[in-house]
Amino acid sequence: MPIRKLLVANRGEIALRVFRACRELGIKTVAVAPPDDGGSLHARSADETVEITSYLHSDEHVRAAKQAGADAVHPGYGFLAESPDFAAAVTAAGLRWVGPPADALAAGGDKLRAKRIARRAGVPVVREGGPDELGFPLVIKAAAGGGGRGMRIVRRPGELEQAFAAARREAKAAFGNDRVFCERYVERPRHVEIQLLGDANGVVALGERECSVQRRHQKVLEESPSVALDDELRGRMSEAAVSFAEAIGYRSAGTAEFMLDGRDFFFLELNGRIQVEHPVTELVTGVDLVRAQLRIAQGETGLVTDCDLEGSAVEVRLYAEDPRTFLPQTGTISLLRLPEGIRVEAGVAEGDEVGMTYDPLIAKLIAYGTTRDEALDRLAAALAETEVEGVVTNLDFLRWLVDHPALRAGRTTTAFLTER
Repeated sequence: MPIRKLLVANRGEIALRVFRACRELGIKTVAVAPPDDGGSLHARSADETVEITSYLHSDEHVRAAKQAGADAVHPGYGFLAESPDFAAAVTAAGLRWVGPPADALAAGGDKLRAKRIARRAGVPVVREGGPDELGFPLVIKAAAGGGGRGMRIVRRPGELEQAFAAARREAKAAFGNDRVFCERYVERPRHVEIQLLGDANGVVALGERECSVQRRHQKVLEESPSVALDDELRGRMSEAAVSFAEAIGYRSAGTAEFMLDGRDFFFLELNGRIQVEHPVTELVTGVDLVRAQLRIAQGETGLVTDCDLEGSAVEVRLYAEDPRTFLPQTGTISLLRLPEGIRVEAGVAEGDEVGMTYDPLIAKLIAYGTTRDEALDRLAAALAETEVEGVVTNLDFLRWLVDHPALRAGRTTTAFLTER
C-alpha cells in the first residue's frame, strides 16, 4: 500500500534528503522540531511541521505523526534511528516504519550479540576478551552503540582503570547503557563498509565505501570504490555482509562495517539505518537509496538484484568546527556559498544559527568522476569555490586533505589524521 504522508523523526540535511525523495514519489511530508529548533531549515521545508519536546522522545514522534495524519515514519540517522524500541513503538501505533524490523535492529545493534551471530554465519570478527587474554594494545568499546562513542584505545595496563571509567561514562551518555567490552586493537587498518539493501526476497550488496579518514573515530571523507579492494576481495566482503544481514532478517538500507588489515577483514557492526555517506554509493551505482527505503516500506520487492560500480565518488563533510581541535563551533552563518557542478547536501542556509545542541554539519560535498583522480580534482575545485562566513569551519582542513599526497595515492588508514 502506498505511503501517503510521512513524518521524518530527524532534522538537518537528512530530513531534507528524505523530503526530496518523498516529493519525487508524491508523498506529503511532516517535519518535527522542538521549540529551540523551530526556525531551522528542515522545519521550514516540509509540507507541515509539528512541535515536539525532543528528538529523543519516541512517544513525541508517534504523537506528532498521529496529530498530522501521517501513516509512516522515517528515522533518518542518529537520534532514535537505530532504536528497536522506537521501531516497535511506531509499528505498534499502526504506522509504517521506514527501516529494518525492530528484531533486526536489536540483533545488529548490540555489538557482543552481533559478534556471536557473525561467528555462526561464518563472518570473521576481531577477538574480544579480557585484558589478560588480549594483551596490549587493546580497545574498549561500547556494547550498545557505535560512531566512535564509548571507545578508548589502551596501550598500557596503567591506563585501564581510567579508560574503562571514561568509556562507560560516554557510553551511558550516548546510548543509555554503560556496558563495554575489550577487543584486540589493530594498528593502522582501513575502514571499509558494504552497502546493503534488503526486502522480503533477501539482501543484496551494492558495493563498498572506504571511510578510513577519521577524526575521533568519526568519518571525515568517504569514497567508492576503495583502492584497497579488487574484485575477489570485494566479493568476499560482500558475501560476508549479506550473510550477516540475512542471519538477522534485515530489511531496508543498511551498512556492514569492516576493518581491513591487508587482505584480512573483520566485521565491526551493522548500521541499521541510512548512512550519512549514502550519496557516494548512489553516484557510483545509480540507485536512489532513500527512494528504495520508501518503496520497500510500501511492500515492493526486487528493486535491485545486482549492480556494478561505475566511476568514482568522494564525499567530505563541511562542519562548523575548529580544524585544529575538531571541536564544534557556534555562530550565525552570514555568508554561505556552496559550489555548483557537484552534489551538495546542505542542512542550513545563509542566516541560520549553528548552536551547540545539535550536529554542527553544514553540508556534505560529493564529487563524481570517471576516475578517482577526476573525482578528487572536481572536489578540490568545488572546495576552492566554497565560502562560509560567520562561523569557524573545517573548510581549509578539507582543502588540505583532498590535495594531500597520501590521500591522492590511496595510502590512508584510520591512523592517518592522528599521526599528523
